[in-house]
Amino acid sequence: MDEIFFENLREIVKRFKENVGGHELSHTERVYNLASIFAKKEKADSDIVKAAAFLHDVARMKEEKGEIKCHAEEGAKMAREILEKTDFPKDKIAGVSECIRTHRYSKNLKAETKEAEIIQDADRLDALGAVCIARIFSHGGKNGRPIHNPDIKPREFYDGSAATSSINHFYEKILKIKPEMFNTESARKIAKHRYKFVENFIKEFLDEWEGKR
Repeated sequence: MDEIFFENLREIVKRFKENVGGHELSHTERVYNLASIFAKKEKADSDIVKAAAFLHDVARMKEEKGEIKCHAEEGAKMAREILEKTDFPKDKIAGVSECIRTHRYSKNLKAETKEAEIIQDADRLDALGAVCIARIFSHGGKNGRPIHNPDIKPREFYDGSAATSSINHFYEKILKIKPEMFNTESARKIAKHRYKFVENFIKEFLDEWEGKR
């Protein structure tokens, strides 16, 4: 598919996006950019990867409004409906849907195709690094979540529900997304740098919070 197709798909996706909260269109575009690069490096089907990247969070707003339980499952269905109304290759729609169904970190689903591995990797990379830190505090502010409360301990398991504080979210989810857990070598290289950045930020934050610096 040419770039005009994906530009039009981007315009469709915009209708399903909010402007704040960490899962805005900018998140989708970062996932798209990373996934597009990985598709070339990993010799995957670029049409499937690019379409899935743009559509992977198409149902996120429904979940945040409490209309559905899982944006990945609903998004897989919505993606089919959207693509069937376009000239996207019919024999590739199922591949896009599968990428979206398995992309969600909290579901811990194994990606069964190279394209699904790439979408998992690109989405999870946006949960590491400097932009990730900004996203967490943006989402926390939107939902009235405290920045940090030392009296509230992080939960041991992450189930996709809201964290007890923004700092706890790093312990409950972000620091558990370790570089070796990524599917592709392309993503693992980037993840190592971003993971270390987050670790350093948390240490600096807690030192400042406690008045050590």
